[in-house]
Amino acid sequence: MKIERLPLNGLRAFAESAREGSFKVAADRLGVTPGAVSRQIKQLEERLAVALFERHANGVRATAAGRRLAEDVDAGLARIAAGMEAIANITPDVTRLLLSAPPSFTQLWLLPRLADFELHHRQLEISIDASQALSEPSWHDTDARLALRYGRPPWPGVSTLPLFGDVLVPVCSPALLEHSPIEQPRDLLAHTLFDVCWSTPRRDGFPSWRDWFAAAGLAGEALPTLRHYSLYGLALDQVIAGRGLILASLPVVADRLTSGVLTCPFGDQWMLPSPFRYELVMPDNGTPPEGIREFIDWLIDEAHYFSKATPGMPER
Repeated sequence: MKIERLPLNGLRAFAESAREGSFKVAADRLGVTPGAVSRQIKQLEERLAVALFERHANGVRATAAGRRLAEDVDAGLARIAAGMEAIANITPDVTRLLLSAPPSFTQLWLLPRLADFELHHRQLEISIDASQALSEPSWHDTDARLALRYGRPPWPGVSTLPLFGDVLVPVCSPALLEHSPIEQPRDLLAHTLFDVCWSTPRRDGFPSWRDWFAAAGLAGEALPTLRHYSLYGLALDQVIAGRGLILASLPVVADRLTSGVLTCPFGDQWMLPSPFRYELVMPDNGTPPEGIREFIDWLIDEAHYFSKATPGMPER
């Protein structure tokens, strides 16, 4: 659909309604009447020839098509808001970077390393958008939007630089091994296993516990009930507390393995290669501002050092 024909008011009403599950609450947030919101949604549904909501007595619930559209509309509105804020806050001689990255990777790998870079690059202001959604990268004279992504390349319509590949490894708390030693893969069948099911369109083909057991020679074994989480951070809290094991992305848990908070019961054995990679996503044209170029160089060097210093990490 051409951009000049987009029904922006209707899309705002739709996004608020999908988020709140109520035309009335959406109307309150937008400063209009519930009837106005209802009419805008109806017009949007007629225009698209698809039902976006299921209506019921207690409110509304987005259909599958509505949920898909809501994700794209929310991402688009967020980008518009971020763009307006960036323009409003422009300060001379400062380069701004908005970096989108998966939440767990941001928390457990990026932020511990980023502080030293920021200390020595005061003229680059870095904002972090901890999100799985892929926002379109861009760069201009004094600002840029880049993304760190974990998935299966290639990423269409953009330029990428590889950071490192990935392997999956079972990890647990040292306290767990003290009262329940693990000596061979079969021993894991007696433990609680945690699984991270993050939401991304590129999750297809991501190795699972069943793949790990098959690689360890236990294909077809009945697995214990898995406990599913959407973020590594939440699952790792349970694992660190000694409540089970997680099949973890090595870069996400490497620092905690080094500190001794977590341990690999099999050392560097039984690591499962992943087809997924960590990559920096950039625009496919133009030239980055100087401060952004320095950040990119630093990130690639940091990733290269991490790969070399971490046992079990694959080559880029």
